[in-house]
Amino acid sequence: MKYQNAAAYFADQPEGIRELLELIHATIKKAAPLAEETISYGMPAFKQNGMLVWYAAHSKHIGFYPRVSAMEAFKDDLSKYKVSKGAVQFPLNKPLPIALITKIVKFRVAENLQKAGLKKKL
Repeated sequence: MKYQNAAAYFADQPEGIRELLELIHATIKKAAPLAEETISYGMPAFKQNGMLVWYAAHSKHIGFYPRVSAMEAFKDDLSKYKVSKGAVQFPLNKPLPIALITKIVKFRVAENLQKAGLKKKL
């Protein structure tokens, strides 16, 4: 299904998962108040000077996709979760790490701002 926005994506999820997605959404919005909501790769996402992060519901976890650079920068913090090169899985049966998500989003905002500044100088 093609979603037009995050609200439509959330509405298509079971209630418990919807609440977790809304919590991640609010956390990202608070950490990056100037970021723009979008749907990318069929998932809710935020962009500011380029893509910041994506997130999505799965049967046993919430996927969080903050790019490889953030995965490397926070690898110690993420070590207790199942991870791949550019994604982390937050299990549905455990509380979301709101403070960690906030730090990662702020890291990505700063990273994109730095890249945007470098591009302007070139």
